[in-house]
Amino acid sequence: MKLSETSVNRLGIFFFYDEDGIVDDYISTLLEGLTPFFSDFTVVVNGKLTNESRIKLLKFVDSTKLIVRVNKGYDAWAYKTAMDSYGWDKLAKFDEIVLFNATIMGPIYPFSEMFEAMDKRDLDFWGITKFHRVEEDPFGRSPFDYLPEHIQSHFHAYRKSLHTSKAFRDYWDNLPEIKSYYDSVGYHESLFTKRFADKGFKWDVYVNTDDLEGFSYGPITFAAKQLVEEKRCPIIKRRSFFQWYGDVISQSVGNPALDLFEYLRDHTDYDTDLIWQNALRSMNLADLMKNLHLDYVLPQNQGTELPQGKKIALVMHLYYMDLLDQTMQYARSMPEGSDLILTVGSEENAKIVRDYCNENNLPYNVDVRVIQNRGRDVSALLIGGGKDLFNYDYVCFMHDKKVTQVSPQSVGDGFRYKCFENMLPTKEYVQNVIKLFEDNPRLGIAMPSPPNHGDYFPNFTFTWGPNYKGTKKFLEHTLGIHVPLDVKKEAVAPLGTMFWFRPEAMRGLLDRNWKYTDFPPEPNKIDNTLLHYIERSYCYVPQSNGYFPAYIFSERFARIEITNLAFGMRELTRAVSDPWMKKNLEETKGAVTDGKRFRKSLLRVIKNLIKRTPIIGPQLVKARKKQVNK
Repeated sequence: MKLSETSVNRLGIFFFYDEDGIVDDYISTLLEGLTPFFSDFTVVVNGKLTNESRIKLLKFVDSTKLIVRVNKGYDAWAYKTAMDSYGWDKLAKFDEIVLFNATIMGPIYPFSEMFEAMDKRDLDFWGITKFHRVEEDPFGRSPFDYLPEHIQSHFHAYRKSLHTSKAFRDYWDNLPEIKSYYDSVGYHESLFTKRFADKGFKWDVYVNTDDLEGFSYGPITFAAKQLVEEKRCPIIKRRSFFQWYGDVISQSVGNPALDLFEYLRDHTDYDTDLIWQNALRSMNLADLMKNLHLDYVLPQNQGTELPQGKKIALVMHLYYMDLLDQTMQYARSMPEGSDLILTVGSEENAKIVRDYCNENNLPYNVDVRVIQNRGRDVSALLIGGGKDLFNYDYVCFMHDKKVTQVSPQSVGDGFRYKCFENMLPTKEYVQNVIKLFEDNPRLGIAMPSPPNHGDYFPNFTFTWGPNYKGTKKFLEHTLGIHVPLDVKKEAVAPLGTMFWFRPEAMRGLLDRNWKYTDFPPEPNKIDNTLLHYIERSYCYVPQSNGYFPAYIFSERFARIEITNLAFGMRELTRAVSDPWMKKNLEETKGAVTDGKRFRKSLLRVIKNLIKRTPIIGPQLVKARKKQVNK
């Protein structure tokens, strides 16, 4: 059936779920775009809803039509609950019923374009986008041996010709219990379209992606920019920004979310700050970092003009006087006129540093501060710099670094080299770092990536080490910060504790009344102390304040980084592809139920990995052998 060109009696049902019960501004923008097309509107919420969020929703819906229910049944049973609240007789009065949810953002283009186009089509039901046919059933729920093409359930529209039918009513009256995401997709979303198409009901989608058949199963995710740019798709998916990267890299080169975000930012009127607001509150940083590629390679020989009126500081903790000249050479990369806050552990060292600065006539405002030798570089920043740093727009925090517990010492020196070469290699590079902050007002901290060479190789993957529980407790109980954390995902942190930051992003940590007695005394453990928890909190504090982190690389060091990562990937691939390794991995898998046999088998695999990866293998076994024995 077609709809009238003059007036349509249309019901809108919006499903909302958020773990914290918070309605972000992208929801208000979405509802502002859609509610003018509804003559009646109901919102159904699974789980909790904050008072502030309730007030936001009540701007769009009458209080009697705001349904808050237990978080069961996912979207399908939320929709069913809303329709049940009307009853079939009342629902029959509507020309069209639209079900949509909070997994979409928009409008990118006015929804009027979509409704005007779809009203003219002779259809029984429709949606915005579809998922293409898959020649297998990944959810294990389909009665077929494949996953049918289907309208994606983030937006379904049912016309009277469908929703007054016995088949439709029987479907919803007998909807099976939905206990998981797989159930929701496998029993409902993926089968709904075929079920009713097979009964003779006509369907279509607003955004035609027939030309992308074979290119992508889910164009709204893997061809999102193309749908927006070429097909005027009015929505995007939140999931684009936190999609499991294994799925992303198996279906693309990794570009979809970045392409989409940059196109929205540069070529549409959609406010991308709405994306940041929701993403930084509700998504894991590790997922955001990968999907949006929050790493930047900056020129080090070609600079840019510095912004006027900005106050910039370098806080540098100096402990090893034999490294003073080497360390201060990097400090010279700071813009002239910057403030240098140099912290030292004794009056004797303070004199050495002051004399050095005077003798070398440094073009900076130098402030040498004596701090206690407790808390290392962490207390140097939080107490030595402390609240004074809120007087600056941008701050660089550095410390001299000498690693003596790693042999040969050239390995530890490589860590120092990586930090300094990606933080303060040249004046021009520093200018570009500051421009990066200026161009990205949501950027809170910029840092080198974790080391991946020598004994540090395992740390690149196991960034939490034994510090996850301690960091989580520190954030939640000490600082009162709640952000999405997951021990199964890598920590996003400036390992090495050197980074550029926007002081406002550090509210809650930097403005805390720290005392030296808060930190463990020397000698200190090499892991699992407050110092290590704070080190892993430096990115999550900005996240809680609405800022994102980024990895930064100088052009020159990026060449080294790419070589290292490519070498590591190839060596590991060769190792796990080895016939002996394949055989023993299968044996290990089969021994899972026998703990003793499993440990022996896994240790045998690790030992073989050493033989086949002479550079990487020894580092892996050092990191993992203790965990295996446990």
